[in-house]
Amino acid sequence: MSTRKGQKGQKNIPYLHDEIKTKHTVLLTPTVWEKLKTMAETKGTSISEIIEQWVRETGDGA
Repeated sequence: MSTRKGQKGQKNIPYLHDEIKTKHTVLLTPTVWEKLKTMAETKGTSISEIIEQWVRETGDGA
């Protein structure tokens, strides 16, 4: 997993994927949120990227 540590993101320019991300809301239990935070810290990435990777890897390709 490549990260941008030390690099400033540029608005409206995709970095890891072929499209820019948009804001969405997801409701999670505190337990799951803490697990996601731990996973993201361990991998050196963001929670949104953890979710993005999970869906891309397990999705039906749609």
